[in-house]
Amino acid sequence: MKYRYYICDVFTETRFGGNPLAVLPNANGLSDHQMQQITREFNFSESAFVFPAKTGHTRHVRIFTPSGEVPFAGHPNVGTAFVLASTGEFGEINSSLTVTF
Repeated sequence: MKYRYYICDVFTETRFGGNPLAVLPNANGLSDHQMQQITREFNFSESAFVFPAKTGHTRHVRIFTPSGEVPFAGHPNVGTAFVLASTGEFGEINSSLTVTF
């Protein structure tokens, strides 16, 4: 199976600056082990894997570091929201939008 991914630089307007992040906007079908392997391959401080929303949330996001999964991290949530908004996952955005992971 093929998976699309995006790499973004969080907290900067400069390419290759800021905090790098890999985002897989549709990670359905990946096991915990596969997500860990992918994260190690990217070798960034974190990688974000996006799944369909759970009740009361915009999407379900799992965040991995090269050594394991973490329950929360700021820059992956900011970067994931940016990637999903930029790729049209939230539809047309005409005003502010609240995103809950």
